Amino acid sequence: MLPRNPLPVPFLLDPQTFALDDVVSFCVAILVAVLVNAEGQYLMAAFLGDTRPGAKDRLHFNAFLHLDLLGTLCFFVGGFGWPRKMQIDPEKFRGPRIYNVIARFGGSLGNFLMANIAASAVWLFGTLSMDSRVFQMMAAVNLTQAVYNVLPIPPLAGASILPLLSTDKDNKFLPLLNQVGPFLLLAICLLGRISSWTWISDALDPVVRYLYELIIG
Repeated sequence: MLPRNPLPVPFLLDPQTFALDDVVSFCVAILVAVLVNAEGQYLMAAFLGDTRPGAKDRLHFNAFLHLDLLGTLCFFVGGFGWPRKMQIDPEKFRGPRIYNVIARFGGSLGNFLMANIAASAVWLFGTLSMDSRVFQMMAAVNLTQAVYNVLPIPPLAGASILPLLSTDKDNKFLPLLNQVGPFLLLAICLLGRISSWTWISDALDPVVRYLYELIIG
């Protein structure tokens, strides 16, 4: 039987409605989302030409090794985050700049596919009258991760588009943004929790909810 209280999408931890099973499910979903995002980037990069024999630092399917401190904190504050940066060598691509963008968004594609797999599990558990809360959470977190990755702020995938828009090869803005990007994202999420400054979530959350309702049915 499905839980009585519907899952809030995107899911954010709320001390006022704290539930241990939701916290555990959320942590599991974070590990899955981080793993899928990181390995999705690697697999797309390898498909496009960035292959490295014996590259165990990229292909190991250990979610804990992919965790990034600020990225994990952002999951708990804003409902989305990022893995430790996957090392990709654009020089191995035939089209370095555009292929790098495609490789980075390979993580988002992986999250979207995982959300659909989780949705299939929700349907299966529903036919068996079993609680599918953990799979609902997995679908919600992976969809949130996929949608929020469009933000053009490092280390999210959307930031890989910025070099395509830059005509100055000596532009010092992008290296600086790469350094402050994670802190900026965390600050934006904190502002959204403690103030009414929620224009990013107001724009992206309806997309997450629409996709969630679409795949969960």
